[in-house]
Amino acid sequence: MLKPCMIHNIVEAGCDEAGRGPLAGSVFAAAVILDPERAAEVPEFAWLNDSKQLSDKQREILRPVIEREAVSWAVVEVTAAEIDERNILQCSILGMQRALDQLRVRPQHILVDGNKWKPYVPEGEILEIPADTVVHGDATYMSIAAASVLAKTHRDAYMLRLHEEYPQYGWASNKGYPTAEHYAALKKYGPTPYHRKTFRLT
Repeated sequence: MLKPCMIHNIVEAGCDEAGRGPLAGSVFAAAVILDPERAAEVPEFAWLNDSKQLSDKQREILRPVIEREAVSWAVVEVTAAEIDERNILQCSILGMQRALDQLRVRPQHILVDGNKWKPYVPEGEILEIPADTVVHGDATYMSIAAASVLAKTHRDAYMLRLHEEYPQYGWASNKGYPTAEHYAALKKYGPTPYHRKTFRLT
Protein backbone atom coordinates (compact mmCIF):
# COMPACT_ATOMS: atom_id res chain seq x y z
CA MET A 1 0.00 0.00 0.00
CA LEU A 2 1.32 3.44 -0.94
CA LYS A 3 1.56 6.29 1.53
CA PRO A 4 -1.69 8.26 1.78
CA CYS A 5 0.03 11.64 2.18
CA MET A 6 3.28 13.39 3.08
CA ILE A 7 1.89 15.90 5.56
CA HIS A 8 -1.11 15.01 7.72
CA ASN A 9 -4.15 17.21 8.38
CA ILE A 10 -3.74 19.47 5.36
CA VAL A 11 -5.20 19.41 1.86
CA GLU A 12 -2.58 17.82 -0.37
CA ALA A 13 -2.70 17.41 -4.16
CA GLY A 14 -0.69 14.89 -6.15
CA CYS A 15 0.40 15.73 -9.71
CA ASP A 16 1.72 13.67 -12.60
CA GLU A 17 1.76 13.62 -16.39
CA ALA A 18 1.64 11.12 -19.24
CA GLY A 19 3.09 11.39 -22.71
CA ARG A 20 6.46 13.10 -22.44
CA GLY A 21 8.21 10.61 -24.71
CA PRO A 22 5.90 10.14 -27.72
CA LEU A 23 6.56 11.59 -31.15
CA ALA A 24 2.92 12.54 -31.59
CA GLY A 25 -0.01 13.78 -29.59
CA SER A 26 -0.53 15.98 -26.57
CA VAL A 27 0.92 15.51 -23.12
CA PHE A 28 -1.75 15.06 -20.44
CA ALA A 29 -1.36 16.18 -16.84
CA ALA A 30 -3.48 15.47 -13.78
CA ALA A 31 -3.91 16.73 -10.23
CA VAL A 32 -5.75 14.71 -7.58
CA ILE A 33 -6.74 15.40 -4.00
CA LEU A 34 -7.63 12.33 -1.92
CA ASP A 35 -9.05 12.07 1.58
CA PRO A 36 -6.50 9.77 3.28
CA GLU A 37 -9.09 8.20 5.58
CA ARG A 38 -11.55 7.54 2.79
CA ALA A 39 -8.80 6.30 0.46
CA ALA A 40 -7.87 3.62 2.98
CA GLU A 41 -11.42 2.25 2.76
CA VAL A 42 -11.55 1.95 -1.05
CA PRO A 43 -10.51 -1.61 -2.00
CA GLU A 44 -9.39 -0.69 -5.52
CA PHE A 45 -6.93 1.85 -4.14
CA ALA A 46 -4.78 -1.04 -2.95
CA TRP A 47 -3.80 -1.33 -6.64
CA LEU A 48 -2.60 2.25 -6.89
CA ASN A 49 0.90 2.44 -8.31
CA ASP A 50 2.86 3.98 -11.13
CA SER A 51 0.38 3.64 -13.99
CA LYS A 52 3.03 1.98 -16.16
CA GLN A 53 3.14 -0.89 -13.67
CA LEU A 54 -0.60 -1.54 -14.00
CA SER A 55 -2.44 -3.43 -16.71
CA ASP A 56 -4.83 -1.67 -19.08
CA LYS A 57 -7.71 -3.40 -17.26
CA GLN A 58 -6.54 -2.22 -13.84
CA ARG A 59 -6.14 1.35 -15.07
CA GLU A 60 -9.59 1.36 -16.65
CA ILE A 61 -11.14 0.00 -13.43
CA LEU A 62 -9.29 2.56 -11.32
CA ARG A 63 -10.14 5.60 -13.45
CA PRO A 64 -13.87 5.91 -12.54
CA VAL A 65 -13.13 4.95 -8.93
CA ILE A 66 -10.58 7.75 -8.62
CA GLU A 67 -12.90 10.23 -10.33
CA ARG A 68 -15.73 9.24 -7.98
CA GLU A 69 -13.80 9.03 -4.73
CA ALA A 70 -11.37 11.95 -5.06
CA VAL A 71 -12.08 15.11 -3.11
CA SER A 72 -11.21 16.89 -6.37
CA TRP A 73 -9.44 15.99 -9.61
CA ALA A 74 -8.58 17.57 -12.95
CA VAL A 75 -6.93 16.48 -16.18
CA VAL A 76 -5.63 18.88 -18.83
CA GLU A 77 -4.12 18.54 -22.29
CA VAL A 78 -1.11 20.46 -23.64
CA THR A 79 -0.97 20.15 -27.41
CA ALA A 80 1.88 19.15 -29.69
CA ALA A 81 1.99 22.70 -31.07
CA GLU A 82 2.55 24.09 -27.59
CA ILE A 83 5.18 21.42 -26.90
CA ASP A 84 7.03 22.54 -30.04
CA GLU A 85 6.82 26.14 -28.89
CA ARG A 86 7.85 25.69 -25.25
CA ASN A 87 9.56 22.23 -25.01
CA ILE A 88 8.24 19.09 -23.36
CA LEU A 89 9.60 19.67 -19.85
CA GLN A 90 8.07 23.14 -19.61
CA CYS A 91 4.76 21.81 -20.96
CA SER A 92 4.71 18.95 -18.47
CA ILE A 93 5.08 21.38 -15.57
CA LEU A 94 2.65 23.83 -17.17
CA GLY A 95 0.08 21.07 -17.63
CA MET A 96 0.27 20.03 -13.98
CA GLN A 97 -0.12 23.64 -12.88
CA ARG A 98 -3.10 24.09 -15.19
CA ALA A 99 -4.64 20.97 -13.64
CA LEU A 100 -4.12 22.50 -10.18
CA ASP A 101 -5.92 25.63 -11.45
CA GLN A 102 -8.97 23.51 -12.24
CA LEU A 103 -9.32 21.80 -8.87
CA ARG A 104 -12.49 22.72 -7.02
CA VAL A 105 -10.57 22.65 -3.74
CA ARG A 106 -7.41 24.69 -3.21
CA PRO A 107 -4.55 22.49 -1.98
CA GLN A 108 -2.27 23.59 0.83
CA HIS A 109 0.59 21.38 -0.32
CA ILE A 110 1.57 19.79 -3.63
CA LEU A 111 3.33 16.51 -4.37
CA VAL A 112 4.90 16.26 -7.83
CA ASP A 113 6.24 13.14 -9.49
CA GLY A 114 9.84 13.61 -10.63
CA ASN A 115 12.48 16.18 -9.75
CA LYS A 116 11.47 19.31 -11.68
CA TRP A 117 8.98 21.99 -10.67
CA LYS A 118 8.37 25.71 -10.81
CA PRO A 119 6.81 27.87 -8.11
CA TYR A 120 3.02 27.70 -8.35
CA VAL A 121 1.02 30.76 -7.35
CA PRO A 122 -2.73 30.40 -7.91
CA GLU A 123 -4.38 33.17 -9.89
CA GLY A 124 -5.40 36.05 -7.68
CA GLU A 125 -2.97 35.14 -4.90
CA ILE A 126 0.53 36.33 -4.06
CA LEU A 127 1.95 33.35 -2.17
CA GLU A 128 3.06 30.14 -3.81
CA ILE A 129 1.74 26.81 -2.57
CA PRO A 130 4.54 24.73 -1.02
CA ALA A 131 5.51 21.73 -3.14
CA ASP A 132 7.77 18.70 -2.93
CA THR A 133 9.11 16.79 -5.92
CA VAL A 134 9.37 13.05 -5.37
CA VAL A 135 11.35 10.77 -7.68
CA HIS A 136 9.20 7.68 -8.28
CA GLY A 137 6.44 9.54 -6.47
CA ASP A 138 3.80 7.62 -8.41
CA ALA A 139 5.06 4.47 -6.68
CA THR A 140 5.23 6.20 -3.28
CA TYR A 141 2.15 8.37 -2.70
CA MET A 142 -1.46 7.50 -3.44
CA SER A 143 -2.41 10.94 -4.76
CA ILE A 144 0.45 10.99 -7.28
CA ALA A 145 -0.37 7.43 -8.36
CA ALA A 146 -4.00 8.44 -8.83
CA ALA A 147 -2.90 11.40 -10.95
CA SER A 148 -0.66 9.05 -12.95
CA VAL A 149 -3.60 6.75 -13.69
CA LEU A 150 -5.88 9.61 -14.75
CA ALA A 151 -3.26 11.22 -16.98
CA LYS A 152 -2.43 7.87 -18.61
CA THR A 153 -6.02 6.73 -19.20
CA HIS A 154 -7.17 10.10 -20.54
CA ARG A 155 -4.18 10.24 -22.89
CA ASP A 156 -4.68 6.66 -24.08
CA ALA A 157 -8.32 7.40 -24.91
CA TYR A 158 -7.20 10.50 -26.81
CA MET A 159 -4.67 8.51 -28.83
CA LEU A 160 -7.34 5.96 -29.73
CA ARG A 161 -9.42 8.82 -31.14
CA LEU A 162 -6.44 10.04 -33.18
CA HIS A 163 -5.87 6.49 -34.42
CA GLU A 164 -9.29 6.57 -36.06
CA GLU A 165 -8.16 9.63 -38.00
CA TYR A 166 -4.68 8.31 -38.87
CA PRO A 167 -4.77 4.49 -38.54
CA GLN A 168 -1.58 3.99 -40.58
CA TYR A 169 0.65 5.09 -37.67
CA GLY A 170 -0.50 2.35 -35.28
CA TRP A 171 -1.37 4.75 -32.48
CA ALA A 172 -3.94 2.33 -31.05
CA SER A 173 -1.03 0.17 -29.93
CA ASN A 174 2.04 2.43 -29.77
CA LYS A 175 0.20 5.52 -28.42
CA GLY A 176 2.52 7.76 -30.42
CA TYR A 177 5.74 6.44 -28.90
CA PRO A 178 8.84 5.98 -31.11
CA THR A 179 8.39 2.35 -32.17
CA ALA A 180 9.73 0.77 -35.37
CA GLU A 181 6.16 0.68 -36.67
CA HIS A 182 5.73 4.39 -36.02
CA TYR A 183 9.03 5.35 -37.68
CA ALA A 184 8.19 3.19 -40.70
CA ALA A 185 4.86 4.99 -41.10
CA LEU A 186 6.57 8.37 -40.77
CA LYS A 187 9.01 7.43 -43.51
CA LYS A 188 6.18 6.32 -45.78
CA TYR A 189 3.51 8.95 -45.04
CA GLY A 190 5.35 11.84 -43.37
CA PRO A 191 4.24 13.67 -40.22
CA THR A 192 0.67 14.60 -39.32
CA PRO A 193 -0.51 17.84 -37.67
CA TYR A 194 -0.35 15.92 -34.37
CA HIS A 195 3.37 15.15 -34.60
CA ARG A 196 5.84 17.07 -32.48
CA LYS A 197 8.00 18.77 -35.06
CA THR A 198 10.84 19.44 -32.61
CA PHE A 199 11.20 15.72 -31.86
CA ARG A 200 13.33 13.35 -33.94
CA LEU A 201 10.86 12.00 -36.49
CA THR A 202 13.30 10.08 -38.69
